Amino acid sequence: MDEFFYFFFFLRVTSCRCFCHVKKNKYLCDIYNLYQHIIMSIVIGIDVGISTTKIIGIKDMKVVSPMRITAADPVTSLYGAFGKYLYENHIELKDVEQVMLTGVGAAYIEKPVYGLPTCKCDEFVADGLGARFESGLDRIIVVSMGTGTSLVLCDDDGIRHIGGISMGGGTLAGLSRIMLKTSDIKQVSELAKKGDVSKVSLMIGDISPHPLPGLPMNVTASLFGNANTDAAKEDIAIGLIHTVLQTIGSAAVLASLNSDIKEFVMIGNLTLLPQCNEVFPMMEQLYNVRFIIPKYSQFCTAIGAALKYVYNN
Repeated sequence: MDEFFYFFFFLRVTSCRCFCHVKKNKYLCDIYNLYQHIIMSIVIGIDVGISTTKIIGIKDMKVVSPMRITAADPVTSLYGAFGKYLYENHIELKDVEQVMLTGVGAAYIEKPVYGLPTCKCDEFVADGLGARFESGLDRIIVVSMGTGTSLVLCDDDGIRHIGGISMGGGTLAGLSRIMLKTSDIKQVSELAKKGDVSKVSLMIGDISPHPLPGLPMNVTASLFGNANTDAAKEDIAIGLIHTVLQTIGSAAVLASLNSDIKEFVMIGNLTLLPQCNEVFPMMEQLYNVRFIIPKYSQFCTAIGAALKYVYNN
């Protein structure tokens, strides 16, 4: 082991690429070739959705070039994302050590991707691993805000799915389609920036002249409880977003009541909504908890899938 360690140390210090030619030692040459493979190889994590695929690489325990591709079906989305990822990052097939698939769309993939070593990772495990890695925290509840919302508990006993609610991006898109005649979440978010949530939702200040115990005047008493038939579309938009985000946040807090966990890592596409920066800080003060949105929040599941292989090997 000492010889192995000092050999790697020598390579790091000297960056010698002709070592095997200088030292005619087959054992050391084999180690050198293995070392070259390790430093050049990359593990690819892919979160396959029904129409959207997210892909990342893990190399030297760092996330490499997260990318998102949308297509008509899971298989097209996966192969389109994989090909584009390799091309744009100048990665050759021989440099890919492992492909790890996760997500609901992974069930449609029944053979190795481009003949490369390919495995699947449970989506909830991937959520937990990715959220832990990105947040730097071990004891958390992961709140995966996708079409619906799943809750994953990470503690000393491991990673496990503890439930979820049928409220998420699908809810927001569907209600927006009915009430705003669009399911474009970006458009809804832009409308919401000009809206006033108090015009459609009932606040504590609307029903009480004084704050209630633990409930400031600006806390929501009833979502859409103050809406009128002539409500402006901007107010409807902000009301819809607050309805989805507040419901998800409350569900996460309720899920933690039987534990001492006070930190929630929010992942998934809904974390990109700018209104998250309004809703969750307010809920942090209300419940004395922390809602954390990591840097690569929308890619955490793909990151976790890749890490599953890395940690096991």
